[in-house]
Amino acid sequence: MRMSSAVSALALSVLAMVAAPAYCITGNWVEDNEHPYVGLVVFYDANGEFIWRCSGSLISPTKLLTAGHCADTAEGAASARVYFQQDAGAHYDPALGYDPITGYPDFCAAGTLGTLCATSSRIYNYGFANFAGFPNTHDVGVVILDQPIAMPEYGQLPTAGALDGLGTARGQKDTVFTVSGYGLSRASQEHSAVPNLSFRERLMARSTLVNLNSAQNDGYNVQTQGNGNGRGGTCSGDSGGPVYLGEASSNLIVAVTSFGLNALCRGTDFGYRIDRKEILDWINSQQ
Repeated sequence: MRMSSAVSALALSVLAMVAAPAYCITGNWVEDNEHPYVGLVVFYDANGEFIWRCSGSLISPTKLLTAGHCADTAEGAASARVYFQQDAGAHYDPALGYDPITGYPDFCAAGTLGTLCATSSRIYNYGFANFAGFPNTHDVGVVILDQPIAMPEYGQLPTAGALDGLGTARGQKDTVFTVSGYGLSRASQEHSAVPNLSFRERLMARSTLVNLNSAQNDGYNVQTQGNGNGRGGTCSGDSGGPVYLGEASSNLIVAVTSFGLNALCRGTDFGYRIDRKEILDWINSQQ
């Protein structure tokens, strides 16, 4: 994946962790068949060359919500393709350089354009600038699809301030979130004999709230814990994927996977909150 070194490092530590520029669901995950509108997003540069992949959620037939660092036009993102198959890249063949079932990452397989796959030439981010201004990273992006994708349901946006009451609420550590994405399920040391584990499938896991108000959050991020006790977290490739408030059946997206603190995806995860009026107004204005 070609990104600036800062974004690249962050991506390895946040993506799902979800996070910064792209990880995968880790820990106690299961296949996600609950959220068919969550897709694997592939980004290309101006020459049509693959640059990186993330996750994202349809909130309407043509509007896909993702992370700002995924939709980073300043770093070269010029177009995108989104796959909505649960196993969108599971059959990737290194010899071919693509998945012969879905066409990931180069094309939409025959019969899938406009049904399970779509292209995009309209990519926007909310002023993301390589995590400048941390913790308010402006890490939210929107991809407008060229072909509308009909789904039985779509991700739901929250009301403004939906998470505010959790900042001081007693028992907040029992608050459950569900994360979903196509990222790594195991990240290994750079020179480890054990390879990274990536299914390129839509997976989901249960996380719990850590806090909203630390110096790393400050009302802009939600910090969750995905280790142990039946929980799971995010990793590279999960960036931009939804953070739902509630159990697996929830469609209420309150954040997008943004970053993590450990490149091996073994730490705490952070999602960029979208339950702020200015963010919701920006998302709704994109078309």
